Amino acid sequence: MTVHVQEVGIAYAPLLASMHTQCFNTGAQWDQTAITALLSSPGVYAGIVIMESHPAGFIILRSVVDEAEILTVCILPEYRKRGLAQRLLAWCAQVAQHKGAQTLFLEVSINNQSARTLYEKQGFKKLGLRKKYYEDGSDALVLGRACQAASP
Repeated sequence: MTVHVQEVGIAYAPLLASMHTQCFNTGAQWDQTAITALLSSPGVYAGIVIMESHPAGFIILRSVVDEAEILTVCILPEYRKRGLAQRLLAWCAQVAQHKGAQTLFLEVSINNQSARTLYEKQGFKKLGLRKKYYEDGSDALVLGRACQAASP
């Protein structure tokens, strides 16, 4: 199985938006305009995971000074449970560390048990809770960890 992660830019916004729509419920989906705006911002990086020459998912990271935040992670449904999210997280940690970040943060819905399990296995710890953070009214756990590279 050939899998690799590559950094992508604004030219990939239509593909990333299409993938985001397939991974998130209405109201939580990011369109091409939103993704283009993000990728146009300083300190924002996107990595796409390619499996057997097919785009299977992506991650977007924002790095500012010594902190980095994972803005979104998505793996297309047909590619889930194959270790691709771990590959994206490892890539993200490498990029963040290279950009000078010491700490990596993210928010995850308290209802997204599979993502919570993934992040826990990758060393993320609970730092806080944001009440009614998501469109559906669910709370978000704020998770963080040191920025050294995660195991792929």
